[in-house]
Amino acid sequence: MVRKLPHISFIVTIPQVNTIFYVNLSTSQYAKRLNLVIDYIYDHLNEDLSVENLSEVANFSKFHFHRQFSNYTGITVFKLVQLLRLRRAAYELALVPTLSVLDIAMNARFESAESFSRAFKKAFGQTPSQFRKSPKLHPWQEKFILPIPKGKHNMNVTVNTISTIQVAALEHRQSPALVPESVETFTRWRKENGYSPSNSQRFGIIYDDPENVAPEDFRFDLCGEISTPVKENPYGIIPKIIAGGDCAVLRHEGTLDNIGDTVRYLYTHWLPESGRELRDFPCFFHYVKLASEVPEHEQITDVYLPLE
Repeated sequence: MVRKLPHISFIVTIPQVNTIFYVNLSTSQYAKRLNLVIDYIYDHLNEDLSVENLSEVANFSKFHFHRQFSNYTGITVFKLVQLLRLRRAAYELALVPTLSVLDIAMNARFESAESFSRAFKKAFGQTPSQFRKSPKLHPWQEKFILPIPKGKHNMNVTVNTISTIQVAALEHRQSPALVPESVETFTRWRKENGYSPSNSQRFGIIYDDPENVAPEDFRFDLCGEISTPVKENPYGIIPKIIAGGDCAVLRHEGTLDNIGDTVRYLYTHWLPESGRELRDFPCFFHYVKLASEVPEHEQITDVYLPLE
């Protein structure tokens, strides 16, 4: 059973993607079968992910599957599975204080807390206990670059008309790798002011493609819907609006690691064929369900592209 993590305001991950993991095979049956395996791994971390079982998912011979997978992704099946389980363990260490280190080690399918501690420290530079006490989010995110799953975003774009939304915003104006630290700051403000998922929708306004700007020039607003004015505060939270009007909307399901693929689809495929023009407002995300509330592969994020 996958444990659900308690609420934090929201999580956004926009890593620098190492494109070696998806080469120019994406339209072939061969690539589709290996991408299916990667998605399966993300969705079934609690299950038996042996080479034998995964080779059946891909419909490849178990005698050749390991080499095929490694050649295609640049990482072994065992390493990918272990890192994904360690990443989930890191969320549990940071967000679920009721779980002991031993509980988390068992959830990650380690035989003992000792073996889990060694693997965790090797991956993240801290022991589980050290990470729980004082998580070093920046180096953790920098080290955690994995093959990006194909994702489950269907390509059913709708055009919706939305009303203007009043939001509180924290302007993140630094490296994408530091977004988790801004999330922590915004979370503290939300909690102090009584905002939660039940009474405040969560948004992210993205002004720049992290792959096309210098890290120090990256701009992203962390936003939460508000019902009262934003008071002066030490967190740098300011009032803003998400402008109403027509928007192309595309639902992204699963990990946020590859949400850039969904954004690119809207710009490069849907928009040229739509006959519509872009409005002078940035692309934004509506976080419907986050990894703090559901298993990572069940996250739901709606991507909005404002239109004239």
